[in-house]
Amino acid sequence: MPGTAGDVVWQSSPPGSIYDYIRVASFSIGADGLVEQWSRRAEELFGVAARDAVGKDPVDAFMPAELHGRGRGRVAEILDGKEWTGLVPFRMPGEEHAHGIAELYVMPSETPSGRRGAVCIVVDVRVLRQIETDLASSQAIFGQSPFGFLLFGMDLTVQRANKRFAALFGGEVDEHRGRTVHDYLAPAEAERMTAALRRVLETGDPVTDLQLLGSAPGSTDRRHWSVNLYRVHSGAGRPIGVAGLGTDVTRRHVAAREAANARRNLALLNEASARIGNSLDLETTARELLDVAVPGFCDLAAVDLYQGLLAGDEAGPGHADGSAELRRVAIASAVSDGPLENGDGDEGAAPPLGAVHRYPFVSPYAKALRESRLQAVPGAEGSLVQSTLAVPMVAHDTVVGLVQFARTKGSEPFGERDRALAVELAARAAVCIDNARLYRREHERALILQRSLLPPGDPEAAGLTIACRYLPGNMETEVGGDWFDVIELPGHRTALVVGDVMGRGLRAAVAMGELRTAVRTLALLDLEPAEVLSALDEIARGLGAPGGAQQASRAAHKSREADLSEVYLATCVYAVYDPVTRRCTFANAGHLPPLVVEPGEEPLLLDVPPGMPLGVGGEPFEEVEVELPEGALLALYTDGLVESRDHPLDEGLSQLRGALVDPVPALEDVCDHILTTLDTGHGEDDIALLMARIQGLPAEAVGDWTLAREPKSVGRARELAREQLESWGLEALTDTVELLVSELATNALRYGEGEIRLRLLRDRTLVCEVWDAGLVQPRRRRARDTDEGGRGLQLVGLLSAAWGSRRTPRGKTVWFELALPDGAGPAELSVDQLLSMY
Repeated sequence: MPGTAGDVVWQSSPPGSIYDYIRVASFSIGADGLVEQWSRRAEELFGVAARDAVGKDPVDAFMPAELHGRGRGRVAEILDGKEWTGLVPFRMPGEEHAHGIAELYVMPSETPSGRRGAVCIVVDVRVLRQIETDLASSQAIFGQSPFGFLLFGMDLTVQRANKRFAALFGGEVDEHRGRTVHDYLAPAEAERMTAALRRVLETGDPVTDLQLLGSAPGSTDRRHWSVNLYRVHSGAGRPIGVAGLGTDVTRRHVAAREAANARRNLALLNEASARIGNSLDLETTARELLDVAVPGFCDLAAVDLYQGLLAGDEAGPGHADGSAELRRVAIASAVSDGPLENGDGDEGAAPPLGAVHRYPFVSPYAKALRESRLQAVPGAEGSLVQSTLAVPMVAHDTVVGLVQFARTKGSEPFGERDRALAVELAARAAVCIDNARLYRREHERALILQRSLLPPGDPEAAGLTIACRYLPGNMETEVGGDWFDVIELPGHRTALVVGDVMGRGLRAAVAMGELRTAVRTLALLDLEPAEVLSALDEIARGLGAPGGAQQASRAAHKSREADLSEVYLATCVYAVYDPVTRRCTFANAGHLPPLVVEPGEEPLLLDVPPGMPLGVGGEPFEEVEVELPEGALLALYTDGLVESRDHPLDEGLSQLRGALVDPVPALEDVCDHILTTLDTGHGEDDIALLMARIQGLPAEAVGDWTLAREPKSVGRARELAREQLESWGLEALTDTVELLVSELATNALRYGEGEIRLRLLRDRTLVCEVWDAGLVQPRRRRARDTDEGGRGLQLVGLLSAAWGSRRTPRGKTVWFELALPDGAGPAELSVDQLLSMY
C-alpha cells in the first residue's frame, strides 16, 4: 500500500513469482532447541500442521533415528551462534525412514534479552533440481533448435529469438528483441500473423501449420514457412506471451507442387487418351485436343493443319521448309479477348478460325515445323501472353500441323515437365489426326467404289416406274454388300436384280461390285434367269479360291466338305420383265421372296423356290413366271429391311405387307412410307429396296405378225413395217427400217427354219425383232470384194443404234434398235462407213 513521501512502497508479488516455483519455507528454533514458529510454506513442504510442529524437537520429529546424534550436534552449534548451510534428510511424521532432502539455511538469531535461537530457511532440493533441468531443457530447445523460435510478449513484440532465427533474418539474437512481425513479413502476411497471435492470446487455442509466404532479407526468392503458435503461461497459469516455432517448408512446397503437376499431367494424359480421337474427323480431333488443354494446361491454344492434308492430297502434307499453307482448324481460350500471336509476335494478328495462312520463314513457328521440334516463344512487350509453346504435330515421321499452347501473364511459367507434356499431347493428337486423314482418304475411295457400283440417278425401264432406296449399315462409310440394279434388255425387257453379299465393309463392297459386274455381263448375253444365277454361282465360288472358278469347282468335286470360309457367299433374286406380255420371270438364290401387290388385293409374297446362296454350288436354280396386271406393285428388298435384333424375320415381313396394304400412287412416297413405318433397326445391316409399278406397253405400241416361210414374205415384212411406222407417225424412220427389216427377214428365210415372226415395239426407242425356229446364231463377217452378199449385218450395225441376237425356247430372235426422231433428218452414212462394208 502507498506510504508517505520518502517511505518505501510495498506491493504484493504477483502470482507465479519465482518463490512459487522453488517452494521456500521457514521456521525458527528457540534457545531450548525446540520449534518456536512454523510457516504455512513449511506446512506444505513437510506436510505437518503448525500445531503439531511448534514445541517439538525438530531432530526427533523430522530426522531419521540414525541421524539424531549428528542432528543434535548441529543444533547445539547453531545455538552457540554458528551459521550453517547443508542438505538435511527429513521424514514425514509417522514414517521411519527419510523420503526427502531439504537444503537448509540456518542463521543464528538473538532476542533483546540475550537468548539465542535460529531462523531456518528451507528449500526442497527436488524442486531446485527440476528447475535446473527445466532451464537446461528450455535452453536446449530454444537455443539449439534447428527451427526458428520466437517468444512474443503480451504486446506482441519479440521478447526472445533463437540463433536459428537470427541466422535466417540476420543480426544478433539480442537485436531482434522488441521487433514485430511487420519487420519480417509483407503487410498482408504480417496482418495474418498478427491476427493469429491475438487469437492465440485471447483463446489459448494453438495455431498449427500457419502457412506464410515471404523472403529472407537481401533475397528475392519466395520462401514458404509453416508456423505453430501456442500460448505460454507462468507457474500459476497466468499468460505471459506466445511462443512461435517456424519451419522452412519451401522444399516441401516445391516437391508438393511438382507432385501436383505430375498428377495433373498424368490426369491430362489420361483425359487425352479418353477424349482425343473419338471421331475420325480431322477438325473434331483438333477441337478435342484443345478441350483437354484449355484451361487444364494453358490459357490459350490453337491448332493449324496443313491445307494439303485437309484437301486429301496424296503427297506429303507439308513442305520440308515449313512454308506450306496451313488452315486454322481450332481455337480455344480461357481468357476473354485473349488473342494468340502470329509468327512476328504481333498481338491480335493471329489468323482467325478457318483462315488459310503461312508462317514467315524466320518465325519460330516455321522453325518448329521445319525442325520438327518444340519452340518456346516469349510474349511480346505489352502483350497479354506470357509465353507460347509452338509444338509440331508429328505422326509416323510426318509433320501434319502445329499446335500452340500459351499462358497469360500471372499464370505459372512453362517448365520442363510442361514442355514434355505439350510434346506428348501434340503427338497423341497427331496420331489421331493422321489416322483420320488416312481414314478420310480410304473412305473417299470406298465411296467412289460404292457409288460407281450403284445405278446412277433414277433408273428408267420400258413399261415400269422405278423407285429405289439404298441405306448402308454404317452411315459414316456408306460402304456395304447390298446392291440392286436395273438392266435394260433387248425387246424393251428389263432385268431387276437385288443381292446381298454376306458381311459388311469394304470387303463385302468389293465382292458386291464383282458380282454386280458379272450380273450385268450375263444379262447382256440375254440368258434365262436361272442360267444367269448358275453362272453367277460359279463366279462367286471363284472369288474365294486362289485359282478361280475352275479350281474351286474341282475342289468341290473332290470334297463335299470343302472349307467355305474363303467363299464369297451372297443371296440374289433376278427377275426379267417383258412389258409386252406383262409377264415376269423370277429366279432366286437364297434370297427373300419378292412381294407383289395387285390392285385391290392383299400384298402377296411370291412362292419362288429360294435355292442355295451364290458361292455354295451344286444345286440348280428354278424359274417361276408370273403375269402381273396393270398397276401391280413389285418389291425386291434385302433382309436389312425386315430383320433386326429386336424382331424376327416373320414379324418384319408381316410389317412390310402391312405397309403396302394401301400403296399411294407416287412410288417414291411408297418407299419413304416403308422406311419410316418399319422398325428396320437401321445401323445393324445394309438396306436395299427396289420397287416397280407395272404399266406395260399399250397394245397400240406393239406390232406383231407371223409370216410364211416363202420369198414373198420379205416384201410383206417391209410393207407391214412401213404401215406400222406411218400409224405411229414415224415416217422419218421408214427407209431405214424397211432396209434393215428386209435384211433380217432375208437372213431368217435363208439360214433359219420354220415360220418367220416380225415384231415392232415403240417406247422410248423403236425396236424391231425377227424370229425364226433356227438355232444357228447370226455372225457378222467382212465380205470379200467378189462376194455378192454377206453385208446385211454390217448394214444393220451401221444404221442401228444397237443390234443383237438371243436364243428363245424354240429358236432365236435377231433384233435392232433405233432412236426415235427428234425433228432432225436421219443421219447419212459417211464415205468411210460405206467403204467399210467392201
